[in-house]
Amino acid sequence: MNRETAKPRVKALALLSGGLDSTLAIKLILDQGIDVEALNFVSPFCLCGKGGCGAAETAKKLGVPLKIISVGEEYLKVVRKPKHGYGRNMNPCIDCRIFMLMKAKRYAEETGASFIFTGEVLDERPMSQHFAALKTIENEAELKDEILRPLSAKLLPETRAEKRGIVNREKLLGIRGRSRKPQIKLAEKYNIIDYPCPAGGCLLTYKEFANKLRDLFTHKKRVSLADVNLLKVGRHFRYGKSKIIVGRNETENKILTARRNMNDYFFEVSDCGSPITLLQGSKTKGAIERAAALTSYYSDKKESRIHVKFGKKTMDRSIIVSASNQAEVNKLRIA
Repeated sequence: MNRETAKPRVKALALLSGGLDSTLAIKLILDQGIDVEALNFVSPFCLCGKGGCGAAETAKKLGVPLKIISVGEEYLKVVRKPKHGYGRNMNPCIDCRIFMLMKAKRYAEETGASFIFTGEVLDERPMSQHFAALKTIENEAELKDEILRPLSAKLLPETRAEKRGIVNREKLLGIRGRSRKPQIKLAEKYNIIDYPCPAGGCLLTYKEFANKLRDLFTHKKRVSLADVNLLKVGRHFRYGKSKIIVGRNETENKILTARRNMNDYFFEVSDCGSPITLLQGSKTKGAIERAAALTSYYSDKKESRIHVKFGKKTMDRSIIVSASNQAEVNKLRIA
């Protein structure tokens, strides 16, 4: 074909989590001769850290450019008050998808992408991937009939990209439900052998972390990213208006020491293996005693009365307490 008369290649924007579904969706679109750029969102609740669940490695293997967007304080507002509520724990799946797709829409406009597509599978996720939820997400992200879902496209209404002939609908799929067999079979066809399990990489779906976050939102009006990141460290306890965090190992002890605020108290049992404990919020006599007792409970010292150092800038104060018992630990722990 004469280069002067060749049609310009179409560009599409993919939401890439790094999982198998989004990887397969990209392969299906690449197979139609469409250029793809991948977009990956990293939130404070990602289990995989920066680069999101192997997204960078996946994009490299697929040969597509990757844009990583970190979301922070703005996203915390979505998590705190989701319009469409939570899943089983603190996962605002519908609001999360709307949030990401609105950002994806702006990025697609900036980069000249003709359409956006995802790896979503109809009825795979009970909250956000049934038909009504998919339509709600599209409408509220102002992307009605604009989001292509290649793995389930034949079970969904035609998108604008299909109607315009940019994408051949006949080459798309009609996968539905929670079974992974069709995706695994397709992965074998594409020789994709190294992909993560479908368990999900979001801390908000984990009960213990969700309870910690719920407690934080209940007791603090202004929540920062630093507050959220601290939820990932140590054992967390609530005593009235006071928050107590007890380190589990040397690494966490160092983190708690480095991240303590100027108004926090920190505690340690003298002359033995001991956790570092932070006391945040109210510093009443009872709170100080509980923090010291919990520090004693998790220390290596096994005596009836234990000497605990504590303070703000330095541990220049001390208290003698009896270690907490298991019943008290269970009562105070946020789990």
